[in-house]
Amino acid sequence: MANKEQFVAAVDIGTTKIVSLVGRLNENNKLEVLGISRTASKGVKRGVVLNIEETVNAIQTTTTEAINQSGINFKEVFVGIAGQHIKSVRNRGYINRDSYDSEITKEDLQNLINDMYKIPVDVGEEIIHVLPQSYIVDSETGVKNPIGISGRRLEGNFHIVIGQISSARNIEKCINRVGLDVKQLILEPLASSTAVLTDDEKEAGVVLVDIGGGTTDIAVYYDDIIRHTAVIPFGGNVITRDIKEGCSILQRQAESLKIQFGSALGDMAQEDKVVTIPGISGRDPKEISFRSLAYIIQSRMEEIIDAVSYEIENSGYMDKLSAGIVLTGGGAMLRHINQLVKFKTGLDVRIGYPTEMLAADTPEEINQPIYSTSIGLLLKGLEYYRETKDEPLMDREKEEVGEVFEEAHKQDIRKNNKKIFKGGRILENLKNTLSDIFDENDVKM
Repeated sequence: MANKEQFVAAVDIGTTKIVSLVGRLNENNKLEVLGISRTASKGVKRGVVLNIEETVNAIQTTTTEAINQSGINFKEVFVGIAGQHIKSVRNRGYINRDSYDSEITKEDLQNLINDMYKIPVDVGEEIIHVLPQSYIVDSETGVKNPIGISGRRLEGNFHIVIGQISSARNIEKCINRVGLDVKQLILEPLASSTAVLTDDEKEAGVVLVDIGGGTTDIAVYYDDIIRHTAVIPFGGNVITRDIKEGCSILQRQAESLKIQFGSALGDMAQEDKVVTIPGISGRDPKEISFRSLAYIIQSRMEEIIDAVSYEIENSGYMDKLSAGIVLTGGGAMLRHINQLVKFKTGLDVRIGYPTEMLAADTPEEINQPIYSTSIGLLLKGLEYYRETKDEPLMDREKEEVGEVFEEAHKQDIRKNNKKIFKGGRILENLKNTLSDIFDENDVKM
């Protein structure tokens, strides 16, 4: 049996979905997903928890299911954080050491990083991450890893991620309410980057763009170092809202239209095809052409791309991105999205799947852009345990899940859970939903 340190659990609290998952590092150093559960998210808007009760219920549902599937009773989880309140700054700090001759140690680096957590921030804000970029030992610049080098003055350039205290506390409150502890809050674009970017891309220069439901997260890498992070406060949901208003249909119909027939390029959509939407409460049905649907999507998607381009320019690395842009998240599954982004930015584009670190026998359904952040949180968790030599609080054998979860079972909360997995296989919820709204005769040539 694998060591305890190899098990890890995470909760991805998104605007459209909440995912709980458990994984372990297998003998080939690849991530094996042991349990995963997904349900609709109703208490989160633009990455920020606004309804504690709704969010707690969703977390309770998915964590119970993940425990049941994996047989691992976990007590602590790694959780993602995003939202409009996230901002990043650059800062430089230094420490003077006692001797020129002694080697720089890991403790020296940690002391320097700990100092960065003490820099002043605005009222109501806190530092979430301190990410080292490069070090200077005495007058030697551009040192990536100074451990073992002799020198008296150690300086460091840091990328510091700042967020609202209230937002972080609300996430922790939701997790605590289901009897779990937050082991670490992780910026979501950092998690997604870990799941989908290759080492070569990070070295050559790349932008990770994670298009979620409520936010679009950005991370810029160059020379294997994180250079810029940002969270744009809109994503796929604004496209759905535009379709709903533009076509005068229901929200769920707009979402299904976007997924099943949507395209990010109006000119690529078929002009002679229309889809018939059933009328509301017996009213006459509506006919919507594929092309007009695509133009609605394209206009909003261009707005998102413009905001992404602004952030890339802001990072100062626009001219150094040899590997271009990697798109991931639910929004990356839109047809022709890579062509539109390439046309608008002039950069090379690929769709990012969390394949890089997943075990070979992982079901294809997990290896989707929509799960990039979730898989990345597990990978970040494994990284944390490896670096800190901490042992995760979880049991391999099934034990009593605790009063909170027992209560969830009594209420049979899982009946309402739009589970993605059941017994390791995907339920075709989306397919069923679409077939409720459309039938084969709705699409006309």
